[in-house]
Amino acid sequence: MGVCRLSLLKNLQERVSYHFRNPHLLLQALTHRSYLYQKNGEGEDNERLEFLGDSVIELVVSTLLLARFPHLPEGGLSKARASLVKEATLASLARGVGLGETLRLGQGEEETGGREKDSILTGGMEALMAAVYLDGGYKEVFRVIEQLYTPLLEEMKGGLKDDDFKTNLQEYTQKYLNTTPQYILAAEEGPDHDKTFEVIISIGGKLYGRGRGGSKKEAEQRAAEEALRAFRKD
Repeated sequence: MGVCRLSLLKNLQERVSYHFRNPHLLLQALTHRSYLYQKNGEGEDNERLEFLGDSVIELVVSTLLLARFPHLPEGGLSKARASLVKEATLASLARGVGLGETLRLGQGEEETGGREKDSILTGGMEALMAAVYLDGGYKEVFRVIEQLYTPLLEEMKGGLKDDDFKTNLQEYTQKYLNTTPQYILAAEEGPDHDKTFEVIISIGGKLYGRGRGGSKKEAEQRAAEEALRAFRKD
């Protein structure tokens, strides 16, 4: 293995903050099937690792979402996870750690820009996480994936907190109660330039949430958040 290749592998491990005990696992994770095709099939490509890595990433991301968004219902969690594990997101993460330059590709893929193809980068990322899991165990792969996803989770936090409570409450009530929440303006206080609104939520004739805010929308979101908490306690 050339000095340049070793340097690329070292840099990749530093970027993901994990150094392999078994370098063969790392090499397998970076080996696309096109590379083995021109080597007459000698060795093993990363497709089996890709299969495992898909599940490993989903498990860790699901765990992170449950911990960070304790009041988000199942529908919201599923949407968030789908966004975080989709091909475009994984390919972006792969580019962020310079995965493309470390891949072992066949000449055909090399010549057609395989190092920048989302599908190849995604497969490589999934295979790499599976290799970390097999080499270091769940605790280590959890740490690596959490580090990679923390910026995305922070970006997502604002949207989920501010925009999704009403949507998720409606999905929950339609699914489990076969009804929709009714938002009622209970109070409006203060001068026009500094009003405070209070909204209550009625579901099936029963009060489930109350929220206050500087706008009706904000008050409705806070009320929906409280209602979701009430359902989680039942």
